[in-house]
Amino acid sequence: MRMLVSVRDVAEAREALQAGVDFIDLKEPSAGALGGLALPLIRELVAALRAGEGGLDARARPLISATIGDLPVAARADILARARAVGACGVDLVKVGVPGRGEAACGLLAALATLPLAIVPVLIADDGLDAAVIDAACVPPFAAVMADTQAKHAGSLLDLLGAEALAAFIERAHGAGRMVGLAGALRAADLAPLARLGPDFAGFRSAVCEGRREGRLDPRRLRALRAAIDGLATQVAAEPARTAAEAPAV
Repeated sequence: MRMLVSVRDVAEAREALQAGVDFIDLKEPSAGALGGLALPLIRELVAALRAGEGGLDARARPLISATIGDLPVAARADILARARAVGACGVDLVKVGVPGRGEAACGLLAALATLPLAIVPVLIADDGLDAAVIDAACVPPFAAVMADTQAKHAGSLLDLLGAEALAAFIERAHGAGRMVGLAGALRAADLAPLARLGPDFAGFRSAVCEGRREGRLDPRRLRALRAAIDGLATQVAAEPARTAAEAPAV
């Protein structure tokens, strides 16, 4: 399970880079669940991160994603225009929130699939996940699919949806060949349940901030979470070997 962390400025971006984060997500937490940054700031952040990657092995270089902002599903023209503008800033992935259920959400996904960009649909899951919307988000043009929450102070994604619904979402997306991410007020206590669910990556902001998610990134918490994820990966990797070693002889 790889680690995504949302940052709002150059200082936070550099902290995430130094901590070895796998995905650095450009977002303004005080502007909503997927609050967007100004385009000049996105370009500045991309330039700063690329410059800071100079001494890194290619495998250690993080992917840079950026959100387009919180827009209603009916604002399709604005969503497509903003996605194009964010994509032109040099990010690797463009994250687009898909609120709601049914035909409106599926129609937005169909329109997003026509863009020549690495789009990551982010399904807003506070009211559950619609199977038809999941299927529409798992078509080949999309780089990955995520589930996230709008109400960041109402509990984590795991609290709101439960492990069974999230496992079904991950299985459906993996079955379609899509990379899957989970986010939504996730904290260190959620790491073990997340590892059991098996998403490809998990997104964090609240867990690595001073106080609420709108506060400053805390380098100490960031490094501690990175270490916890690495430790969990080591533990999971050791499970098959330990199970085999402990199996009774036959």
